[in-house]
Amino acid sequence: MESLNHTLFLWINAPADPAATTVWLAMAFAEYAIWLVPLTLVAGWLWGEPTTRRQALQTGLAAALALLINVGFGLAWYHPRPFAIDLGTNLLPHAPDSSFPSDHLTALWSVAFSLMWNARLRRVGVLLALLGVPMAWARIYLGVHYPFDMLGAAAVSALSAWLCSGRVAHTLSEPLHRLGLAVHGVVLAPCVRRGWVRK
Repeated sequence: MESLNHTLFLWINAPADPAATTVWLAMAFAEYAIWLVPLTLVAGWLWGEPTTRRQALQTGLAAALALLINVGFGLAWYHPRPFAIDLGTNLLPHAPDSSFPSDHLTALWSVAFSLMWNARLRRVGVLLALLGVPMAWARIYLGVHYPFDMLGAAAVSALSAWLCSGRVAHTLSEPLHRLGLAVHGVVLAPCVRRGWVRK
């Protein structure tokens, strides 16, 4: 399996002398697309209906759980990144920590899959999930991940979204929801009065 992982990596990874435009595009997807995750959740909280706010909170919890699972993988099993074993071309400076699974893709897809559980927000979830495809390509192309790291991210994200979609997760998130509403009402009161954000 590791041989296949390496073969697929070398097939996608950048050549020794890549085109500047391709590198720029890969950097954009690898480094900056992830910011759509917090922006989506913040937008859902500030301007969404009450049910959207609740979903934004549960989606954030799904992402946090998924990243905690990734930490567990990293502690239990160190899988060196391609540049750590001098495999392929590396164009993105990165700490030589464990590669499996990809944290960037896990964060994005856990939010996407969680939103897809909600019929009203499914379209947003699908769009974020599709954004994960070029992000996965970019992080392999730039030399910091293997293809199997992306499969691992998909599995962790799906599991986390499923775990955080049930009634138990809903019950556990309710205290956080009430706290969030209380903080929102105090901190953003001036913005609410001006109609900039939803009450």
